[in-house]
Amino acid sequence: MIVVLLFTAAAFVAFTNGANANFKGVASLYGSGTTTRRQALLWGTATTFAGSIAAAFLAGDLIKSFGGKGIVPDTLADSPHFTCAVAVGGALTSFLATRLGFPVSTTHALVGAILGAGLAGSGTNIQFAALGKAFIYPLFFSPIVAAFLGALAYLILRILRLAPDHRTRSLDVLHYLSAGAASFARGLNDTPKMVALMVAVPGLSLHWAFGIIAVTIAIGALLDADNVAETLGKKITAMNPGQGFAASLVTAGLVTTASFHSLPVSTTHVSVGSLIGMGLTTGKAHWRKIGEVLLAWVSTVPCGALLGAVAYFIVSRI
Repeated sequence: MIVVLLFTAAAFVAFTNGANANFKGVASLYGSGTTTRRQALLWGTATTFAGSIAAAFLAGDLIKSFGGKGIVPDTLADSPHFTCAVAVGGALTSFLATRLGFPVSTTHALVGAILGAGLAGSGTNIQFAALGKAFIYPLFFSPIVAAFLGALAYLILRILRLAPDHRTRSLDVLHYLSAGAASFARGLNDTPKMVALMVAVPGLSLHWAFGIIAVTIAIGALLDADNVAETLGKKITAMNPGQGFAASLVTAGLVTTASFHSLPVSTTHVSVGSLIGMGLTTGKAHWRKIGEVLLAWVSTVPCGALLGAVAYFIVSRI
């Protein structure tokens, strides 16, 4: 029973991750009018899938970060009940955010679920310093860095005449490539986090785990990404093609760098941060919607912790 529940919960995390996150790398393509929402989603899903498969060979160290060891006692981290509770808590958090149209971090949702399930399973025996160093600091600083670099990149590209206000053939090609690279980097960085949950299923090989997670992320995106896509593409800031290109270039660069250094950053925070930086530069940021998104970010970890704790209380009695 627990094995079936664990497999289902890990797959649910991947599905909600795809629904909430696959559009993040290609939001600028839709927001700038370079392509339609559906075309952007298909491109983002295809390149994310490629990144998910590549993660099996390039980003395996991130799996260790999400097993819970070093944060909760090893005996608890090795328990399938704990892993299942983390998966359920993280998945429900992302699912609720997707239904409301908020682009939140699956990474933050899983961190919150690890914290909540850990507290429920071991009392206060949590290594908070390790939690902060491994997760909270990279997640907190990444949107700030992305906002700064988003503004700077656009200004530099404008000076170099590489970010015009209107579409050109060369700009479209560069924009597609940078958005695809951002989505590829998202698959590279996010997939190992969910594989860490899937590999707890007895008898399931690592390569099968990567394949199942990659396919489920793609299915989630294709079936349930519209609400978040609209928020990211149209409601954070108005942008022209040159600005969209600059934002996707920054997202791709930061998330790829983090992946190769095994830093669990949030593509959500990086993508939205770069868009906010663009909005600051142009004066077209939609601050009311940005405030709502930031509030959703702040509540992600507490929500994940609460749902993770409740899930552990229920699952541990099965």
